[in-house]
Amino acid sequence: MEMIKYKEEDRIGILSLNRPEKRNALHPTMVKEIINQLDVIEQNDKVRFLIVTGEGKSFCAGADLAYLNDLRNYSSTENEKDSEFLAELFMRVYKFGKPTIAAVNGAAIAGGCGLVSVCDFVIADNTNSKFGYSEVKIGFLPAIVSIFLIKKIGEGLAKRILLTGELINGQKALDFGLVDFLSDNPLDDAKKLANKLAENSDYSMQSTKTMIQSISNLNVQQAVDYCIKLNAISRSTEDFQKGINNFLNK
Repeated sequence: MEMIKYKEEDRIGILSLNRPEKRNALHPTMVKEIINQLDVIEQNDKVRFLIVTGEGKSFCAGADLAYLNDLRNYSSTENEKDSEFLAELFMRVYKFGKPTIAAVNGAAIAGGCGLVSVCDFVIADNTNSKFGYSEVKIGFLPAIVSIFLIKKIGEGLAKRILLTGELINGQKALDFGLVDFLSDNPLDDAKKLANKLAENSDYSMQSTKTMIQSISNLNVQQAVDYCIKLNAISRSTEDFQKGINNFLNK
């Protein structure tokens, strides 16, 4: 059985983690399948948005238990290569050229919560969603995933989640800023959000994503200089000309 499912509805690509019997736990084969599918989606001009969700009752329970057991016998070099592969997944989603929406139908734990944190928008189930990083409970480090959590919710709240290993419900995740919206049907509401975003310029959304990622690593003056150049470039695009024309002729 394939470890992911993928389908398209109108302009929306829906990628589902497909190991419900394992609570959609991450496995190297699954990670490879996701990365390969992301490459295909990004090259498909008909797909404007990506929704990531889970089959069954969980979003993603983190690393596969059998895989974790294997790690105990890995050499230092093997562990480093494995970590690089996992980091590639998170960076691939974080830098994805189209808006991404996590439709969190159940528990998102450890690496699963990391996958949530790299999506642009997060819609979580009112009742069934849970979030947390359990790494400290097994002597592991939430190393790669911590980078994106800190970016999303800040250092203080990230410390609370990462050091305690506690699970938080959807409401608390919303309060912390990890979740954007709560829903009784996350997948349906993710589709509605994508259709609302469809009113925007693809060029502007993609460029804004890149801008946000870039300026977070610059000092204020560097960021201003960078954005001046972005402004100048954006004003010469076809999307800008059409947008201004539509606005002035409302």
